Amino acid sequence: MEIRSRNITDFYIAGMRYWDGAFIVGELKPGENLTLVPEPQNPHDCDAVAIYWEDTKLGYVPRDENDFLAQLLCFGHVDVIECRILKVDPKEEPYKQVRVGLYVIDKRHPESE
Repeated sequence: MEIRSRNITDFYIAGMRYWDGAFIVGELKPGENLTLVPEPQNPHDCDAVAIYWEDTKLGYVPRDENDFLAQLLCFGHVDVIECRILKVDPKEEPYKQVRVGLYVIDKRHPESE
């Protein structure tokens, strides 16, 4: 099965030093998918979108990248956006350790069986 997608943006995960990403950064690998979780009740930003690897919260989509993404996710369009690890460098400062890409998945092409 080939999934076609197109990169719409990429960024470093915000807030890595405040969450548990620093503890597991050595386990992260480029190409792995991450989970996006909207946090509309977040007291600091109603458009906050958390980024998880398995059950570990790594941080957030940066504020200047999250408004449209938060709307898509809150309206249930979780199956059209994918978040993938692009780069991991545990030796960098926490705010530059993990770079991710957001991709929109092309649903026009039926899946091959």
